[in-house]
Amino acid sequence: MPKEKYDPPDPRKMHTIMSAEEAANGKKSHWTELEISGRVRYLSSSLFSFTHLMALHLGDNSLSHIPPDIAKLQNLVYLDLSSNKLRSLPAELGNMVSLRELHLNNNLLRVLPFEMGKLFQLQTLSLKGNPLAQDILNLYQEPDGTRKLLNYLLDNLAGTAKRMPAEPPPPRSWIVLQEPPTQQSAVFTVMCYNVLCDKYATRQLYGYCPTWALNWEYRKKFIMQEILSCNGDIVSLQEIETEQFFNFFLDELKQHGYEGFFSPKSRARTMSEQERKHVDGCAIFFKTDKFKLVSRHTVEFNQLAMQNSDGSEAMLNRVMTKDNIGVAVLLELRKELVELSTGKPYRALEKPVVLVANAHMHWDPEYSDVKLVQTMMFLSEVKNIIEKALQIVRPGTPADVNSIPLVLCADLNSLPDSGVVEYLTSGEVDTNHKDFKELRYNKSLLNFSCNGKNGTTVGRISHGFNLKSAYESGLMPYTNYTYDFKGVIDYIFYSKPHLNVLGVLGPLDPHWLIDNSITGCPHPQIPSDHFSLLAQLELLIPCLQQVNGLSLGRR
Repeated sequence: MPKEKYDPPDPRKMHTIMSAEEAANGKKSHWTELEISGRVRYLSSSLFSFTHLMALHLGDNSLSHIPPDIAKLQNLVYLDLSSNKLRSLPAELGNMVSLRELHLNNNLLRVLPFEMGKLFQLQTLSLKGNPLAQDILNLYQEPDGTRKLLNYLLDNLAGTAKRMPAEPPPPRSWIVLQEPPTQQSAVFTVMCYNVLCDKYATRQLYGYCPTWALNWEYRKKFIMQEILSCNGDIVSLQEIETEQFFNFFLDELKQHGYEGFFSPKSRARTMSEQERKHVDGCAIFFKTDKFKLVSRHTVEFNQLAMQNSDGSEAMLNRVMTKDNIGVAVLLELRKELVELSTGKPYRALEKPVVLVANAHMHWDPEYSDVKLVQTMMFLSEVKNIIEKALQIVRPGTPADVNSIPLVLCADLNSLPDSGVVEYLTSGEVDTNHKDFKELRYNKSLLNFSCNGKNGTTVGRISHGFNLKSAYESGLMPYTNYTYDFKGVIDYIFYSKPHLNVLGVLGPLDPHWLIDNSITGCPHPQIPSDHFSLLAQLELLIPCLQQVNGLSLGRR
């Protein structure tokens, strides 16, 4: 986890005393530090109600015991317990993850609780003058000893009884949103999941997770278990490394009836074969007994930015330099899927198809403009894909983007109140939206509007699709769960009027996260920093009706 700037408390401990007149006039006191001294032997339980404290000085006392309730002081960044008579520390100390300094000099400590390894933001740890085991002292005295000692404690935490939850998280609940109608339709499930690729799973980013639990060989088993337990008919994955797609995901999922399509980020084309193996990208898998591949497509945002810059420096300097990609597959539904869904013979006017698109937008919160432009690019290319597909599957059909149902899965790296989600759900966005940061994209944005440069909508970019989110009304409180960020950034969208959502997989039980003090993910029981999404969708299919022995179309 990157270290934030930390200013230690002023050692002079400057203070002023409020006068009686100030108190009488209602002046409020504000203090975030507290010092207790005088050979104190016991701490009052009322101390732990001061949850606003950021620094607590308890040095030079006669404390032999620290109550577990000290962990209630979650805002503490500085804790001094030096020069006491402590023989042990409470395991709950490891839950005080805001700590930057912990002073334990001159006590009687022989061991340290493994839970201290969870203090991933700790920068200063003082242990001198304690009769600690020699192996602990040797590690502590090495260069960067504090970090090495904390890593050792965290990595060995699960090796002791009752340290980590022995049981996996409880099953997530299924949320029924509506019952399927009786008319002819096909019902299928769609999964969206950012698996956290190996090269990003580092202690620098996820300091609260043991090294062994970040290891790909450990995590990949849980990731595959998550995918197979969801049993999605369509599976959209982000952050899939090239080598892992071909050597792991494709082989494993083929054994369960899936076929897959993958594209790496654009940088792969300029790399050596060895380097290319570790470039991540997006993949779409589908069950071959339910779908047949018609066509597949890759969308490279940096190439689109270069081709459509129209002299915009923002487009060239900010968008073109990001090599995120999207993928899409046009799938034909096999008649068995329709018959399985309805229990009736399959009689359709035309072969039903669905376009499944999957993308991973740029991550940096400072680049909200880039995310919005990338989303515009993606929908513009999806529109082009649909128009070309119509000429293949339905020759002579007018070019209407809503003629072919669309399922859009994505890690948008954007919250529900962002310009990206506004654009997707409302169908349009102002060219002066705050997420563009007043940067001059000029007329380049019009290249991605459904009306093109000759459109009549002034000052707005639109996409022409009628998209709905499968997870509406806060059904998921977060899809990304780390120490310093918890929010919804992953989505499954579907197009109306052809598609309806029947149900979704609900969130992980928040009580399990709280009861087990889960600082963030990944975690030994949760292999990614993202939670998977799973939606059950219904595709309404125009079918044939029999009237007096004749087949008549019904739409």
